[in-house]
Amino acid sequence: MHVAASRIERFRTAPATPELFRASALATVVGLYLVVSTGAVVRLTASGLGCDNWPRCGNTPFPEKGGHAFIEFGNRVIALCAIVATLVCWLAARRTPRLAPWVRALALAVFLGSVAQIPLGGLTVIFHLNPLLVMAHFLLAVLVLGGAVVLGLEAHRLVAGGAAPVGRAWLRRAGVALGVACFVLVVTGAFATAAGPHPGGSDVHRLGEALRSTRVHAVTTLVFAVSFLALLTWLQQRRHELPRVANAALGLLALLGAQVAVGEVQYHTGLPWWLVLVHVSVAAAVWAWTVGFVWLLHRPPASFAECGT
Repeated sequence: MHVAASRIERFRTAPATPELFRASALATVVGLYLVVSTGAVVRLTASGLGCDNWPRCGNTPFPEKGGHAFIEFGNRVIALCAIVATLVCWLAARRTPRLAPWVRALALAVFLGSVAQIPLGGLTVIFHLNPLLVMAHFLLAVLVLGGAVVLGLEAHRLVAGGAAPVGRAWLRRAGVALGVACFVLVVTGAFATAAGPHPGGSDVHRLGEALRSTRVHAVTTLVFAVSFLALLTWLQQRRHELPRVANAALGLLALLGAQVAVGEVQYHTGLPWWLVLVHVSVAAAVWAWTVGFVWLLHRPPASFAECGT
């Protein structure tokens, strides 16, 4: 017993390698992205009350029958796996040498934000999918996902080394405007979904047409477009100097093109739930990529700042 206890203690206090922290951060990003996507499946298939007596599922902790129950329970399982990933990431961050204190604090915040989804999800079920609680549940997941992306980039920066910020101050300010506009677009999109034809069930209260603020969405889209075009133009003109950062911008452009195409198709086909799911999943990818791209401008890993040959 004493030998086993000493081994456990050595494992608990032994420093973690930067590579381990990077792997745990990557697993956290993947897990939290899946939480957002499967949460959209729950909402769009009206499965939010598939396990209506939270935290159990029917009369047992596990679903006994019914597709809605299995969809809701599946989302719970994926969320639990994501929480475990955030816990491992935080523990690895605590034990990783040369890691900035704020990165450790961010890892803790991502973990606590993921854990907070448990009672928030319970309240959402208890109050019969109140749209404001559903939106809070979704937006917290989006914020936590963004934090995980920053953790992943900081972990890679620790392994690969860091480089100076990209470009001049105006360029990085345009990046901040891009990130803020992207989050506002996600928020206004959540309002539109809460007022639209997929509230989570036929008897679920909607927010109503008044909260579908097209003006805010349109202005934010303009800010996002102008900021992104300025960044994209500057980077493509200096592609030989920063090829990987320029490629990151092109990757975001490809995601935005896919999002626009899906949005047009779903608008002209009556908003089928599965296409709305694709739209939400691509939106989450756009958000995560935007956060990563903006962070690259401020704190690029050395590998991203290498000049082309």
